[in-house]
Amino acid sequence: MSSKFIQEFKDFAMRGNVLDMAIGVVVGGAFGKIVTSLVNDIIMPGVGVLTGGLNFTDYKLVIQKGVTEGTEVITPEVAITWGSFVQTIVDFLIIAFCIFLAVKAINRFKRKEEPAEEPAPAPAGPTQEELLTQIRDLLKEQAGK
Repeated sequence: MSSKFIQEFKDFAMRGNVLDMAIGVVVGGAFGKIVTSLVNDIIMPGVGVLTGGLNFTDYKLVIQKGVTEGTEVITPEVAITWGSFVQTIVDFLIIAFCIFLAVKAINRFKRKEEPAEEPAPAPAGPTQEELLTQIRDLLKEQAGK
């Protein structure tokens, strides 16, 4: 590989946005684990109690039953595991809500740090009389030439 190619890659990889994105991905992965634990270990047991002990991940629609001989599975079961889908939707909603709260808090702190600057007033333009005077003077110059 040429040194120019390596230098271009280095410049790309060290660009601030790429580093910020990489950090975001790592922190996001860890945050996802925390939220998954929150959902599985804290929220869903409460939902299970409220719904009479239902565990959504156990719910499925069996399309084709599995065939077994003793402990050996000949044909595995084919099923739509809609309960896992519900669990994933709950995970998503909680993650989205947590991110919303985090962004809202960050934006609140940013507003306090950066005082709002008032926009500079627009420069006052010439009055109508001044414009007419300038036009008159230009016409006199052109007529005199």
